Amino acid sequence: MPEVTNELMYELLKRLDHRLGELCQDFSDVKSELSSIRGHLIATESDMKNIYGVLARRDARLERIEFRLKDA
Repeated sequence: MPEVTNELMYELLKRLDHRLGELCQDFSDVKSELSSIRGHLIATESDMKNIYGVLARRDARLERIEFRLKDA
């Protein structure tokens, strides 16, 4: 078994620090992508809400037309 020296510990800590830095960058990238996905999801929900509003107005208009046609 190799002898544990300060130099060996220092090299291991440097490698560990480098890998942790890479990991932090990866997490930052994932957070950025999740934020982008969240923005797209909010936009899609807003679009769906608008579509439902348009459909509700069309449905109400169709009901009024049908009501008038029954009376005619």
